[in-house]
Amino acid sequence: MPRTPLTGRVAPVMPGRDLTATASFYAGLGFGVAGHYPDDGYLILVRDTVELHFFHAPETDPLAGAHAAYLRLDGGARAVDGLFEEWRKAGPPADPYATPRLVEPDDTVYGMREFALVDPDGNLLRIGADLEPAAD
Repeated sequence: MPRTPLTGRVAPVMPGRDLTATASFYAGLGFGVAGHYPDDGYLILVRDTVELHFFHAPETDPLAGAHAAYLRLDGGARAVDGLFEEWRKAGPPADPYATPRLVEPDDTVYGMREFALVDPDGNLLRIGADLEPAAD
């Protein structure tokens, strides 16, 4: 049987204690609501080609969460730094003990430039790009 190509997009599904508050937080980061289904407890946020999905989970402990997504950017370190600066201006604190929080970019030993965002529900978004953009 021939192998079917895996194409399209991936959307992480993460918990949100209050989906209206989740939509508001991410709106400050440039995400818009693509679908909000209160009766089903579901929210879809979109920015460019990135989708984030959330399910209503009022019992979520933001200090004990284990939900995460990695957003891999095109454009190398410059893209990572540009998005970090944009989100820094949106206001998540840099306090390493706060929730939500924004963690400064860093170059990794595995050749990526990365930063992190922890949202109000404890969901972790790691954002990164190759230090050296791939040659075309």
